Amino acid sequence: MRDFDETSITDAVLERLSATPDPRMRQVAQSLVRHLHAFVRDVEPSFEEWQTAIGFLTRVGQMCDDKRQEFILLSDTLGVSMLVDAINHRLPEGATPTTVLGPFYVENAPELPLGAEVAQAMKGERLHVSGQVKSAGGGPIAGAIVDIWHSDEDGFYDVQRPAEEEASLRARFRTDAEGRFHFWTLLPTSYPVPDDGPVGDLLRATGRHPMRPAHVHFMIAAPGHETLVTHVFVAGDEYLDSDAVFGVKQELIADFPKAPEGHRVLRYDFALKAKP
Repeated sequence: MRDFDETSITDAVLERLSATPDPRMRQVAQSLVRHLHAFVRDVEPSFEEWQTAIGFLTRVGQMCDDKRQEFILLSDTLGVSMLVDAINHRLPEGATPTTVLGPFYVENAPELPLGAEVAQAMKGERLHVSGQVKSAGGGPIAGAIVDIWHSDEDGFYDVQRPAEEEASLRARFRTDAEGRFHFWTLLPTSYPVPDDGPVGDLLRATGRHPMRPAHVHFMIAAPGHETLVTHVFVAGDEYLDSDAVFGVKQELIADFPKAPEGHRVLRYDFALKAKP
């Protein structure tokens, strides 16, 4: 078939893809074509606008390296990451909600004893964190691995500071026989996602800010359970209702009150989904 026009081109591409050997690949490719062609018909971009779109995606790719993934940031700020997360984590009642991993997770963080200090000599308001890990609908989980990481009082993670040679504000703990854990750190603050690239340009063009509300990241793994990736957000943060990556869920917002001794306190329990 030749002489494709705006009414025939979509069916022609779908027909060309119909011989794709792998069924899942065929499904994904054909769905992509249907939705992409529908988008183009809806928007009717000029040639100059389409060139701008191609240039934008090119710049997104050029910003990616071993320390920064601009395509993940684009996915996050368009809400796609949270949609994929929701589709892949349909949880039973009682299980702790999930949210995005974020770009600053580091594998094999140092494992520290319960009660350790993870802030080293850094400045900030001291925070004591404690909680218990359970199976949703079941009892406590001993020996669960609890990875934690968060920003400093200036809104930076350790990996964003080239001078930092050791991990800071990140660590790994093992729950005790009752599934409990506790450690000392600093109160996190709200911070902007990287906005010095094309995703930042897109945020500004659409009248959006790059800010994320203050939170502590948790990744909790235990045998026989799905690994939980989530945050706990600081109640009252001004960006809770406008998180740049749409990661906030009401159940993940917690108070960080002041203890009589003057430090802040977070007490939060987690429930993991058991594997089938």
